[in-house]
Amino acid sequence: MSITVNRAARHEYFVLETYECGIELFGTEIKSIRNGSVNLKESWADIQNGEVFVYGMHISPYEKGNIFNRDPFRVRKLLLHKKEINKLFGKIKQDGLTLVPLSLYYKGPRVKMELGLCKGKKLYDKRDDAAKRDAKRNIDRAMKDFNRR
Repeated sequence: MSITVNRAARHEYFVLETYECGIELFGTEIKSIRNGSVNLKESWADIQNGEVFVYGMHISPYEKGNIFNRDPFRVRKLLLHKKEINKLFGKIKQDGLTLVPLSLYYKGPRVKMELGLCKGKKLYDKRDDAAKRDAKRNIDRAMKDFNRR
């Protein structure tokens, strides 16, 4: 079951590969996520000292959490296998790619993050995508009208 999706990521980047990873959270953060108060829009991930961290992810403070609430923008550790981290590190340094959180979802009782290995889009790529989307919408609309008759 999906919690939140980073729609801006697919608009701004080409997603080359996706990885499923765990995320290190505290109790009040989990409760806040279950309430649906999380935002991935301006977030990104980076590798430091062989560990992956997510930056800019906003989890609103839990309203009944009092002293146990954490900073909403704190850096959170992502949980991946060492081989996956080494593979990602090589691709990021060689090809100039970026790690972007794509979505947050439940897998059983745990919260997982879909992390994308992405390449930035240029303005003409965004225009091309918009033109294709408009053309598909027009074709679907025409087919719907044609099938009504």
